[in-house]
Amino acid sequence: MSERLQQGDTAPAFTLPDADGNEVSLADHKGRKVIVYFYPAALTPGCTKQACDFTDNLAVLAQAGYDVIGVSPDKPEKLAKFREQEHLKVTLVGDPSKEVLAAYGAFGEKKLYGKTVTGVIRSTVIVDEEGKVERALYNVKATGHVAKIIKDLGI
Repeated sequence: MSERLQQGDTAPAFTLPDADGNEVSLADHKGRKVIVYFYPAALTPGCTKQACDFTDNLAVLAQAGYDVIGVSPDKPEKLAKFREQEHLKVTLVGDPSKEVLAAYGAFGEKKLYGKTVTGVIRSTVIVDEEGKVERALYNVKATGHVAKIIKDLGI
């Protein structure tokens, strides 16, 4: 199981393809705060709700100085379909190798319907302007999570 990040850790660097196949790096956002959220799969009910919540609150988060990047193990083609179908504005990147998911502690053993399985752990890591972890939240709920982040950050 991968190690979970703690406040003050350096956020692992990454460069992953977005829905259009363009490379997106955490380093591209230096000087801004970034909410990096990890979700199991595009085009599934919970992940759709979460992505729509982030999209609906993107302007509020951007105004407060936050960029948002959603990471899943999906390939760019599936991410593009997800974005188009749900009219998403949030940046979605794919990590089919699951290396970035593991580096962030968002891949490993979890409980699913009472069984222990290995998979994506729905997580959110808030990275500050210097690339340090401000908050690391694991096993978050798809519904209501964005509202909780906004409240917790005082936005």
